[in-house]
Amino acid sequence: MNKPVLVTGGAGFIGSHLTERLLADGASVVVIDDLSTGSLDNLRAVAGHPGLRVIGSKVSEFAGLAGLVAGCGFIFHLAAAVGVELVVRSPIRTIETNLRETEAVLAAAAPAGVPLLLASTSEVYGKSPKMVFSEEDDLLIGPPTLGRWSYACSKLMDEFLALAHMRERGLPVTIVRLFNTVGPRQTGRHGMVLPRFVDAAKAGRPLRVYGDGLQTRCFCHVADTVEALVRLRACDAARGEVVNVGHDEPVSIRELAARVIQTLGTGSVVEFVSYEQAYAAGFEDMRNRRPALEKLARLTGFRPERSLQQIIQQVAATSSA
Repeated sequence: MNKPVLVTGGAGFIGSHLTERLLADGASVVVIDDLSTGSLDNLRAVAGHPGLRVIGSKVSEFAGLAGLVAGCGFIFHLAAAVGVELVVRSPIRTIETNLRETEAVLAAAAPAGVPLLLASTSEVYGKSPKMVFSEEDDLLIGPPTLGRWSYACSKLMDEFLALAHMRERGLPVTIVRLFNTVGPRQTGRHGMVLPRFVDAAKAGRPLRVYGDGLQTRCFCHVADTVEALVRLRACDAARGEVVNVGHDEPVSIRELAARVIQTLGTGSVVEFVSYEQAYAAGFEDMRNRRPALEKLARLTGFRPERSLQQIIQQVAATSSA
C-alpha cells in the first residue's frame, strides 16, 4: 500500500492546487494547515475525497506529528508566512512561523528518513543587481534594521537547516525557490500584486503601483509550479539540490498594470505610490527577479509553459471581485 503524502500548508494557494493534483494522480494526502493564511474553501473541490485527511493545526503544535510523518512516504513543506504586507506588519510572526514550522517538520522527518521538499523563495537572492538569478549565486540580504528582509533571512535559515539535516542525518531534502506563483485562488489580501491589480480593475479603482513601477518580475502559473514540484518529488537527482521554480518572462510592474487594464477593458488608471506610503520608511525592493531555469529543465525535463497573458486572463476570469 502506498504511503500518504503530507502537504503542510495544504489549504493555502499553492498547497491546495498541489493537493488536488496529488489526489488526481491517485495519491492519498494528509494536509496540515492552521488556516492563518489558507482556507478550507480552497479545498472545496476535494473536500469529500476518500484519500484526503485535513488536520487543522500548526505543524509545530500537532501532538501526533512524529507518528504521522513516520507513516508518510513524502513531505511537501509549504507552510510559511506569506506576503510582503504580512512580512512588514508582523515580523515576529513571520520569523517564528518560518523557523518553528520547518524545525518541527524536519525533526519529525529525520528519524524515519522521509523525503522532503522545502518550498523556499526567490526573496533569498536579496537585492543583488543581477538580471538573472542562478541557484549557485551569492546572496545579498539587506540589514536587520529593515524588517522587510526578515522573510528572506528566515527562509534562508530554513534552507540551511534542511541541508544540515541531509548532511548530518541523511534526510533526503530538495529545496525549491519559488518565483511569483500566481493563478486562481490567490488573494491580494497580503499584498500579492496580480490579484490586487485584477480586483482593483474589476471595481474600477486605480491600480496602485509602488515606486516607479520599473521593477521587473516573472509570473508563473500555479499549475506549472505544481507540475515542477511533482516532477521534483520523483527525481532522486534533486536530493540535496536547490532548484529555481518559476517562469522567465519578465515584465515591469507598470506594464503589468497596463496589461491588466487592457485585458479587462476597464476605465481604471495607474496610480503611483511611494514605498514609504505603501509600507514604511526605508523599505527596499528588488529591481529584478528573473530565474535561471536550466537546472529545473535538466532535472525534470520541464519548463513552465503558460504565458503571462494566459495567466492574466485566467486570474481575471476566476477572480470573485
